[in-house]
Amino acid sequence: MKAVILAGGFGSRLSEVTGTIPKPMVEIGNKPIIWHIMKTYSHYGIKDFIICCGYKQYVIKEYFANYFMYNCDMTVNLADRSVQVHSDGGEDWKVTMVDTGYATQTGGRIKRIQRYVGNERFCLTYGDGVADVDISDTILQHEKSKALISMTVYQNAGKFGSVQIDDNCGMITSFLEKPPQDGSWVNAGWFVCEPQVFDYLPEGDDTCIFERKPLETLAMEGKMHAYKHRGFWKPMDILRDNKELNEMWEQNKAPWKVW
Repeated sequence: MKAVILAGGFGSRLSEVTGTIPKPMVEIGNKPIIWHIMKTYSHYGIKDFIICCGYKQYVIKEYFANYFMYNCDMTVNLADRSVQVHSDGGEDWKVTMVDTGYATQTGGRIKRIQRYVGNERFCLTYGDGVADVDISDTILQHEKSKALISMTVYQNAGKFGSVQIDDNCGMITSFLEKPPQDGSWVNAGWFVCEPQVFDYLPEGDDTCIFERKPLETLAMEGKMHAYKHRGFWKPMDILRDNKELNEMWEQNKAPWKVW
């Protein structure tokens, strides 16, 4: 099973650091936040990743292309041009990085990686938030729901896409992106998707916003399931969020560190 990570946005609200690197490469504990997200998936056995790159994509590609250089002790013999890696600092991951366009919206980015996913179920998340979500359970509950997509939802105030849930069957009946602050269940950004979700994304439309018409339509058709997460979840929107996440990591109080 593959995990798709949206990592192409400008991260304008974190402009203090995203002027030189893409938001998913902003560090928590000297590791990019995207690494933390991938470690979570890896803990649950998902080690095949597709990263939807865009803004400053070369930074992400360079990081993974030179992963051993960043994470291992090594000797470079300039005489014979050999490189010896001394410590095992790698991961058993397969990472496919796709240029999904500089200014492409989320729906357009997901549509562009369809050929790398193929006709199989996949996980999907954003590259700028961490959580202690039980990925295995999200997949299990998704299978039971028979829905085309499952959205992890979190009860939080304001600024994220709000959902209405039929408690009798656990299906999402409506979805509204960024409603007024009302303490509703919100889109926490960890999805399980059937390949039919691609059918809701128009071909060649880089202006398609996944959180608007595609999700709203899936909800109205009764094909979106809600996975209620009551643990830890924190998106990294502004510099203060990054500071708080780093403090948690440094104090060994990082709830998302399930590995």
